[in-house]
Amino acid sequence: MAIYLDDKRLVKQLLEGDKRAFDSFFDENFARLYRFAIARMPDDPQAARDVVQVTLTKALRNMHTFRAESALFTWLCAICRNELSDWLAQHARYREHIVLTEDFPEVRAAVDSFHAPDSGNPEENYKRAEKIRLIQVALDRLPANYGNVLEWKYIEGRSINEISDELAIGPEATQSLLARAKRAFAEVYSTMTTALEGDGDGLVQS
Repeated sequence: MAIYLDDKRLVKQLLEGDKRAFDSFFDENFARLYRFAIARMPDDPQAARDVVQVTLTKALRNMHTFRAESALFTWLCAICRNELSDWLAQHARYREHIVLTEDFPEVRAAVDSFHAPDSGNPEENYKRAEKIRLIQVALDRLPANYGNVLEWKYIEGRSINEISDELAIGPEATQSLLARAKRAFAEVYSTMTTALEGDGDGLVQS
């Protein structure tokens, strides 16, 4: 089992009250967690920031439980997922109009792969790079408007309103287009990753 020594060292410094470690912890993780959160919740950047703030606060309170058996960021993402679930449960009205990323495991896996930091393990980094390549290939195989809306939302982090302005359509029409695009991407990406897993040389031609 891998032990993430740099993360373990940072956590030790945090537990000792090191201010520079505290600043480093927030500087390195807030923006990445924000991208993680905004991709998984309705078009509400302020709520995403609030969720991330709660996530980091809760993580600091429970930092003594971190065992460095996974990357610190992976551990933070697990906490963030729980906070997102709680937020969405408290704001269930959004579910009437919005199809969540988590409804499509392939989309969630793709987004996670794209935003995950380098692990320090060459083999894991290679797998991540290959997944990112597959994401781009899958996007290229979609109708142009599907690929564009997915890139704008999940890679560039644009809001629904920004995408609506870009497409000159209303927010609800944008949400509907995004839902169709996610379904199409899930089908293409799932097919490609299944083929990759069954291919001995690990290559999928674009």
